[in-house]
Amino acid sequence: MLLLIWDNASWHVSKRVKTWLREHNYLVQQQAHAGQPGVHLIPCWLPIKSPWLNRIEPEWVHGKRAIVEPARLLTAAELRQRVCDYFGCEQADLLTHNRV
Repeated sequence: MLLLIWDNASWHVSKRVKTWLREHNYLVQQQAHAGQPGVHLIPCWLPIKSPWLNRIEPEWVHGKRAIVEPARLLTAAELRQRVCDYFGCEQADLLTHNRV
């Protein structure tokens, strides 16, 4: 089980994300009955308009301003590289989800 502590950003509470979470957890449950391990995801949303509860919020605001370009969308690779450069971290391998 993995608890996701999320704010109410539109992409966290979107119908698409909620549907994916529900489908993922259903698949994990089915796999558990077959003896296959899986990670059940439990989203825990922070109260609306409570940025003080989200410790990354101040860092995210400054990071976002330093990383994005208003004139164009960045590619996924550019965005990953800029995030790692700004926050001084190494790029981790991407997670994949194999559909059965």
